[in-house]
Amino acid sequence: MHKGYLRTATFLGAFSVALGAFGAHGLKQLVDDNSLKIFETAVRYQFYHVFALALVGILYKDFSAKLLNYAGIFFIIGILLFSGSLYVLTYKTATNFRGLNWVGPITPIGGLFFIAGWICLLLGIKK
Repeated sequence: MHKGYLRTATFLGAFSVALGAFGAHGLKQLVDDNSLKIFETAVRYQFYHVFALALVGILYKDFSAKLLNYAGIFFIIGILLFSGSLYVLTYKTATNFRGLNWVGPITPIGGLFFIAGWICLLLGIKK
């Protein structure tokens, strides 16, 4: 078992719940429906990949540690880039911030890291 991935998953899981609660109760007054959907997508994908990261931590000792290690790293990077960029875009809308136009193109890069993580997980448990 890889406790680092399990610890990270539990922290990010708790953070997902907190962000989800904020989105459901506090954010509605600050942003329009489209921005709220973007925020909800960020929380949802973060939460999905918290479970993937926990799975990596659990499977780590029984399968290819190298590929599972890559999967865990890619899931964390994906959460930071995909969900993080969507959180920043929501923040921009809520505060009418005019900068950070470069953030939008980061989202699909985070998605590619999610895909790479799932592929590494597949290959890691296949061996």
